[in-house]
Amino acid sequence: MKVSMLAKSAAVALVFGLVASTPAHAVDLQGSGASWPALMIEACKAPFAAAGSNTYLYTSNSSGEGQTASNNSIGDFWMTDGAYTAATKRASLIHVPLVAGPIAILHNLPSRKTLSLSASTIAGIFAGTITRWDDPAIAKDNNRSYDKITYKTKNGVIVKDAKGDPIISKTTPATTVYNLPNKPIKVIYRNDSSGTVENFTNYLNKSVPSVWTKAKNKVFTSTFPGDINAPGNLGRMTGAAKSSGVALQAGKTPYSITFAETNYAAANRLKVANVINPAGNSVAPDAIGTSAFLASATQDANGFLTYDYATKEKGAYPLGIVSYLLADTAYPDKTRAAAVKAFANFILSPACSLTKGADLGYAVISGDLLTKSQALVAKIG
Repeated sequence: MKVSMLAKSAAVALVFGLVASTPAHAVDLQGSGASWPALMIEACKAPFAAAGSNTYLYTSNSSGEGQTASNNSIGDFWMTDGAYTAATKRASLIHVPLVAGPIAILHNLPSRKTLSLSASTIAGIFAGTITRWDDPAIAKDNNRSYDKITYKTKNGVIVKDAKGDPIISKTTPATTVYNLPNKPIKVIYRNDSSGTVENFTNYLNKSVPSVWTKAKNKVFTSTFPGDINAPGNLGRMTGAAKSSGVALQAGKTPYSITFAETNYAAANRLKVANVINPAGNSVAPDAIGTSAFLASATQDANGFLTYDYATKEKGAYPLGIVSYLLADTAYPDKTRAAAVKAFANFILSPACSLTKGADLGYAVISGDLLTKSQALVAKIG
């Protein structure tokens, strides 16, 4: 009898010890939304868990899916690559610029040379008016002289002057020569509701409204400026879902072109094109060029960014975007709210954005934009 009582006491003590050793406020967060920031969010999952007691699971689908989930409070946080202003948006939700980086133009040409494309040429290709790789517009973009810009950086982050402008450390004259093939261009576009599409088509419409005549839209076929089912487009222009889908299809399609994150290029044996900015320089879709572009953006009280696609910043990569965290300022569960706040601050921190994000091609949010993002995070509650 005594042994039995002792055993029971030991068992109770063991259970109590296990419970006591478990963090009292551990929260398993559930997030969903935009596929564009997913690789960085996934890369930061383990270090976030190691840095505290909370964890998260992020389901990558699309900005549209994330916005819908936020309407119905499905999960704890949501990501969108475009500002969410629909009437269905809950009033207590705020936008926090959380992940920054470039939208890259990926292509499947056999040459190892770096392709350069201007806004007007990109618009023509995706609008179906430029249909062959040896088109004069593409040839002009790739047989020219320009300046290669090097910015001053510190610990992987671009250094800015007192006005907030990026500091240029070196300007190097460069010349590009590219013999383009006489082949039809196979266009692969996103066919799901996507913030990446919204940002991409906004860039085209704001940069070349005479070619891309329709306003931005999350659905590519809704913003397409012509008839996507015209005979010349059938079979030559095809859609796929998510960034992973368009990259996979482009990788299987010689002489194709698409748009997605830079990190999908290597896995699908695709090349990454440079974009010719308004200053006339051919710029790679890297963290530094993206940061130089985002420095010219303006931000309103809601956290929304307005990009300056006409910026004359010499080394700006003009297809940079920010993915917003949709978070609540009135969570019913305040412990869960604190965990979402911790998640947001960790993603913004160098431990995630620099240590993990930079290697994946994302840009570090810094300077005034970081300060504003942190102030918005403070409102989560």
